[in-house]
Amino acid sequence: MPTGKIKFFDTDRGFGFIAGDDGSQVFLHASALPPEVTNPKPGSRVDYGVADGRKGPQALSVTLLDPVPTVARTDRRPAEDMVVVVEDLIKLLDRASGALRKGRYPEKDFSSRLASVMRVVADDFDG
Repeated sequence: MPTGKIKFFDTDRGFGFIAGDDGSQVFLHASALPPEVTNPKPGSRVDYGVADGRKGPQALSVTLLDPVPTVARTDRRPAEDMVVVVEDLIKLLDRASGALRKGRYPEKDFSSRLASVMRVVADDFDG
């Protein structure tokens, strides 16, 4: 089974690439990742199967061998700074809740902004 490192992965678009130890580049779709892995970090070592996809080699059944240790804890914002971010998130969620109560999802731009803020907050809390 080939091994390599995650070159990059775009969680919004659900794909990325693996740089194989043999120098190859392999397409990585989110569906090939283990269920518990949603955001593989660049540099994480993986092994994977390979199949021919429409645009070239595609990874299958990816397994993380040694994930890159997170540095999020040291990069966390100070708790005092997060108070404002969390309060802004609550306001955004209230606005989204209002739209949902009217039977519709918020506009696309607002939804994208809300999702971005939620990811930032989740990453800081998860660190």
